[in-house]
Amino acid sequence: MPELLAHRDGPVLTLTINRPERRNAMTWEVIAGLREQVAKARVDPAVRVLVLAGAGDKAFCAGADLSGMVPQEPGSETDEYAQHHQARGWLAELFEELWHLGKPTIARVQGWAMAGGFGLALACDMVIASEQARFGAPELNVGLWPYMVTVPMLRSMPPKKALELMLTSRVVGAEEADRIGFVTRVVHPDQLDDAVAEMAAVLASKPPGVMRMGRESFYAVLDSAATEALPYLHSMLTVTSQTAEAAEGIAAFAEKRPPAWQATTRDTTPTDT
Repeated sequence: MPELLAHRDGPVLTLTINRPERRNAMTWEVIAGLREQVAKARVDPAVRVLVLAGAGDKAFCAGADLSGMVPQEPGSETDEYAQHHQARGWLAELFEELWHLGKPTIARVQGWAMAGGFGLALACDMVIASEQARFGAPELNVGLWPYMVTVPMLRSMPPKKALELMLTSRVVGAEEADRIGFVTRVVHPDQLDDAVAEMAAVLASKPPGVMRMGRESFYAVLDSAATEALPYLHSMLTVTSQTAEAAEGIAAFAEKRPPAWQATTRDTTPTDT
């Protein structure tokens, strides 16, 4: 079986890391595959929502597969330190590519989401978690630090809470994750798939053009000062108000009817790769 599965059901594309025997730990190939699929989804009008998942019932993603990511010793004939430095940046690039996807993303977390897997979940717009989900940044325990994971953590929780989790390597359960605020919804394990499908359906029903512009503006101002963010958002409101989707939404409101958003595709056939 391939280590990354892609399945589209109507407007919802689900990417599943398929390494349950390794708690869906990421290899270079898995990260490269995720980036490739995200790039395809960005330009595919049939995709309106992206879901990230892990196979099996034990883990969303346990982070990097350290056993398969060890560089050779310096000076050996196969010295790969430079190549590994570049490859480690792929995860950071994947985070950015998710933020710039232009379409909403959901992490389906049923078990462990650790280290880079924690960062991958937090890089999604929403995290829907089973009551059995567990989150953590344990890199310090093996003499490392969650450097790149720092950014999605700081974008998802108060800074000192993020620092505490990085310094202590403490594992957080689903209920505490909900209290901290980086989980969107916690459900019983048997309800996880239904909850993800329900959220994906809601997101797919929204006007895709305004969804893209609004979502991009959210990430554009997330790290900005108010004095920089407000003029940009003011301009985006004017741009959005001139779109066909805004015109249809306002007309539908005035006429007391559901809006008829322009369909991006007629293809609702499930597909797998």
